Amino acid sequence: MKLKCLIVDDEPLALDVLENYIERLDTLELVGRCKNAIEAYNKLQSENIDLLFLDIQMPKLTGIDFMKSVKNPPKVIFTTAYREYAIEGYELDAVDYLLKPISFDRFLKGINKVMGSMATKPIKETPKNQVHNLSTNQSHVDQEPFIYLKSDKKMVKILLKDILYIESLKDYIRVKTHGKEVVAYQKISYLEEKLPEQRFMRIHRSFIINLEKVEAFSATHTEIAGFDIPIGRNYKNEALKKLNEHNLLDS
Repeated sequence: MKLKCLIVDDEPLALDVLENYIERLDTLELVGRCKNAIEAYNKLQSENIDLLFLDIQMPKLTGIDFMKSVKNPPKVIFTTAYREYAIEGYELDAVDYLLKPISFDRFLKGINKVMGSMATKPIKETPKNQVHNLSTNQSHVDQEPFIYLKSDKKMVKILLKDILYIESLKDYIRVKTHGKEVVAYQKISYLEEKLPEQRFMRIHRSFIINLEKVEAFSATHTEIAGFDIPIGRNYKNEALKKLNEHNLLDS
């Protein structure tokens, strides 16, 4: 038996991410995508929904206010970029609360909570689609490490060696390479944790650089492929130390 799922979010990329995750699991079936709570209300009247992925901050009617108005709601997993709504979400008997950007591992934990609440066997297998939204693994010794990022409804493969720098755009990032730039729904802090620290370094609240691409640097800026990238005051000491160490290793 498959759980019938409905996604409610006013951000297209957030809808795409959750749809991609749902499609990876044989136990889930996507019934629809809604851009606001009004659409979701109409869908609930016409479809049998087992699980609702519900954004909180939406125009006209928030996810929390929507849940307060629904009689006999399905199981609910709240999704939001704002941690402060967690307590109120749980007070509405939500099964889980996923903080954006949502990783697949965290998504899977939420699904297993739903299964547990329904006395259903937990999901232990990896998804049927093995492509992750972020992977730095190498399937062969001679293969260059890479990441996959969701951009414009596609999973885009980017070789780590091609990355010049990564720029934060609030809940999105811009990955700049020599040949292209990719904008993806992801937080820079998530990539900071996943990228190899011997190769990449965060030098500003809004920038991660590829150390191998640095052409020049000063106490306040680095230069990569003609781009001047600032060094943040809070990152200055560690950044200069590592830049100098990397320069000595290359010389």
